[in-house]
Amino acid sequence: MSGKKLTVTFFGQNHLRPDWKVDVDTDDFASFFSELESELGRFDIGLARSTNHSVTIDINSYADLLNSVRVSSPADGITSQCVGHIIGKSQNLDLKEDIRRALHRVAFAPETIAPEEHNRRVCHNCGCGC
Repeated sequence: MSGKKLTVTFFGQNHLRPDWKVDVDTDDFASFFSELESELGRFDIGLARSTNHSVTIDINSYADLLNSVRVSSPADGITSQCVGHIIGKSQNLDLKEDIRRALHRVAFAPETIAPEEHNRRVCHNCGCGC
């Protein structure tokens, strides 16, 4: 595979409330990622999954859960942006759906993702207001 490569990184999670606990180490999530790999692979886009337990996010809400999942795409200059930043508001509070939306946006329309605060030097006409 010579095309774009995306990486999804899961940070460590400190669950302060049980209602936002999602186990990403299940067979169900492994199957979900296999499906995403196949889906994106048709467009010559590679997908990797990693964990980083040296960074821990306190999970108090669904927004915190989204913050604990990061997407990187070096070819697009996207380094470790949280899923929430990429997709904005979650429509259904479904982590798999939101990860898929984020990956599709990074893969196919990275110019529509607002730059992180420290990278907002020039407007890139995506409508983000920078």
